[in-house]
Amino acid sequence: MSNIRRTLGAVTLALSATFAFAQDVVLKPFVLASKGPGDLAQKLEATKAALTKAGFTVAGSYSPYPGAAVIGVTDEELLGNAAKSEHGGFGAVMRVSVTKVKDQVQVSYTNPPYLANAYRMAGELKGTAAKLQAALGRIEEFGAQGLAPAKLRSYHYTFGMEYFDEPNTLASYGSYEEALKAVEAGLAAGKQGVTKVYRVDVPGKKETLFGVAMKGDGDNKYMDDKYIMSEIDFKDVKSTAHLPYDILVSDNKVYAQYARFRIAISFPDLSMMGANSFMNIMSAPEAMRTALALTVGGKEDAR
Repeated sequence: MSNIRRTLGAVTLALSATFAFAQDVVLKPFVLASKGPGDLAQKLEATKAALTKAGFTVAGSYSPYPGAAVIGVTDEELLGNAAKSEHGGFGAVMRVSVTKVKDQVQVSYTNPPYLANAYRMAGELKGTAAKLQAALGRIEEFGAQGLAPAKLRSYHYTFGMEYFDEPNTLASYGSYEEALKAVEAGLAAGKQGVTKVYRVDVPGKKETLFGVAMKGDGDNKYMDDKYIMSEIDFKDVKSTAHLPYDILVSDNKVYAQYARFRIAISFPDLSMMGANSFMNIMSAPEAMRTALALTVGGKEDAR
């Protein structure tokens, strides 16, 4: 009996330690892969080559503003996980950035387990995380003090702000195919300053993710990639891989994460008020929603 009690006690202690460890784990939005002197264009091409060699598919890339480039990549684990998750297409792509900061070039990427939890996906994408580290390196996670996985799965910035499962419904169509056609046409026209960076179809599911560039000036500056990032991406290590923004076609509907969730999940420690705060871009969420809705054939007040 004493042996049984000792065994049960040891198991209990082990489980308690495991639970405590799990509670202590925190995740951050981005991973700094490397930094050092170099030419941005050369580093961009080398990064693409390393990703392809590691088994990733480069879905597309763009330069949101001078000195910065972002690459969208996917792989079998990302696509498989997206297929198993509601609105999992939002997590079908990881974003890799190459940014010139003074005399150095920083290579960073979205942290797969962080986004997997934030987007409530079926798995945590640890295989994808390992592949990105092997291909590009890993110095540190950054972008926030960190959030526990359970907190990420129920994340919203503050009272009254949107959760992951409260996206904007930008437009509805008679079918998935009709919705895709409308989105492609709107992005190709670019009349609202919204254009396509990449498209990724989720296998076995009527779901497609579009990465989109957003460019505006004058009265439309509040939806502009460069303007928004100039206000909130102010630290020494850049969070350029926050971009591009997303449009998701799922069945016959077209969605976008509301900006108060989409921006906050990349910058969860950003202050509500003061310098470099959400207050400085308070007009951005509605400006972005309007531009995205009108691009895909929806109404200006689409919710």
